[in-house]
Amino acid sequence: MLAIIEAAGWPVWPLILASVIAVAIIIERAYSLRTREVAPAGLLLETIKVYQERGVSTELVSHLADNSPLGRIFATALRNANNSREIMKESIEEAGRAVTHDLDRFLTSLGTIASMAPLLGLLGTVIGMIEIFGAQTGGAANPGQLAHGISIALYNTAFGLIVAIPAMIFYRYFRSRVESLVVDMEQQAIKLVEIVHGDRK
Repeated sequence: MLAIIEAAGWPVWPLILASVIAVAIIIERAYSLRTREVAPAGLLLETIKVYQERGVSTELVSHLADNSPLGRIFATALRNANNSREIMKESIEEAGRAVTHDLDRFLTSLGTIASMAPLLGLLGTVIGMIEIFGAQTGGAANPGQLAHGISIALYNTAFGLIVAIPAMIFYRYFRSRVESLVVDMEQQAIKLVEIVHGDRK
């Protein structure tokens, strides 16, 4: 591996750094976007049960706010339970936007890495080509310098694609995952509003 990195030259180091950051983001988002972390199963039923038994209490709201992103939305909804349906829905939408922003955290960085990695690989390719042409001095080619330039060009192109392809796959997956979770949380929040206002039992 070290021999490959040496053959690729200094342009490969930004790609290695980008790959380390991408892997860290992928691991963090894979952990943070689990359903049980974002929208735990049974939280709606538990919230409805406690609300119907005791009403809105500071303890319930605090518990929900510290529970999960879905719990934060429920807590906001219950804080406005005594207001009209419209105000309650508006508060849920505001909380939902904040939660969505948190769920999207680091995804822009991952998308940027997916977009920039091929360009960094192309930069390495251009630098390799410059070295190749630089080896053609005085009409006689230097085979060692020529081989080094070809190595830089090809390895950097390959490294750029190796970093970009998985980063783009995971970026798309996490974006889809966030959208799915947001839709699920919206539906559950609407059910809570309907139950609080007596439209559903």
